[in-house]
Amino acid sequence: MTPNRRQQQDGDQHLVVLVLPGGKVSSHRPARAWHLSNLRMRPFTAQLRRSGVKAVQARYRVRGWNGAERSPVADARAALDAITKRNSQAQVILLGHSMGGRVAADLCGDPAVVGVVALAPWWPDGTSVNLRSDTPLVVLHGTADSWTDPAASRRKVDGLQKSGKCAEWIGIDGAGHFMFRRVATWHRLVAEAVAEIRRGVTATKTGERR
Repeated sequence: MTPNRRQQQDGDQHLVVLVLPGGKVSSHRPARAWHLSNLRMRPFTAQLRRSGVKAVQARYRVRGWNGAERSPVADARAALDAITKRNSQAQVILLGHSMGGRVAADLCGDPAVVGVVALAPWWPDGTSVNLRSDTPLVVLHGTADSWTDPAASRRKVDGLQKSGKCAEWIGIDGAGHFMFRRVATWHRLVAEAVAEIRRGVTATKTGERR
């Protein structure tokens, strides 16, 4: 049964997309709002808000991942905790680009997370994607990306699928890492992925109320 509009609205009041920007492999320089990694995600944040979805863009204290420090994870965790503190029933979709995709891989096991959309994720060998069995993952990766490896993210998705996880990999032909090419396609696919996760959350909650 398809959820009716009222049921959809009831589910949406708890749905929040946490947007996780990219960064650098190593840098302890302060992260600024005007850095390209942050600016790059603002159109996605704005698009989600225009569609009626609550969206919060995380701010990191420093620009880099920084090896074992995993610097942005603590900041993203704080943003996620702030969302769930404001609303104990919050259902969070993580939307991460590049390094933000690696942050999402770290946080996606949190009970509040109901879905992950990773854009050109930086998943070097050994990266664990802590995905729960009931949490869908959609990876969008440009086939011409020379910064992060689309073949690596596809292998990761294949492995998750083989372990019974709900994961999908979508290649964007000819697109690179920074999403300058085929901009409309990136935005359309993000909107579709969020909408699909949104429908799944609503359907699950509707079933729980029966």
